Amino acid sequence: MIRDFAELDRVRGECRKLVTTRALAAAATSVIPIPGIDIAADVGLLTSLLGQINERFGLSERQIERLDPHTGQKALLIAAGLGNGVIGRAVSKRIVSVLLRRVAKRLVVGSAAKFVPFAGSALAAALGFSAMKLAGNAHVEDCYRTARALLDEGRGL
Repeated sequence: MIRDFAELDRVRGECRKLVTTRALAAAATSVIPIPGIDIAADVGLLTSLLGQINERFGLSERQIERLDPHTGQKALLIAAGLGNGVIGRAVSKRIVSVLLRRVAKRLVVGSAAKFVPFAGSALAAALGFSAMKLAGNAHVEDCYRTARALLDEGRGL
């Protein structure tokens, strides 16, 4: 449970490090010379990552359900206002697939780049890393804004 702004900032920093670690894993799978395997791995990595970020911010589906109804509803409204459909919901592969469409161009270029010897693998890894980092950090910031708004109102998580 996040009780104050210092703890909120600490959780944000931890989640950003977690995103970087997962982005490195995405980059590593991007180097595998089998087209499409990187996208499948990204879906799995991101599904797990988003759920862990929600959990650390106190915004998982289970945690939201345990809040008083007004606070839970407020959290979901804030998240919806940010355009985030993952906060307070079970993170499924379907939801992650929708999120990956935002960075689909990078992923497709990365998959196609594998056919270019040497430089293609490096490009695929760089694009896989940046796509995961972009999607993960965007979710961290949405969770941060949602939790901060609840703390500003004195509701806490």
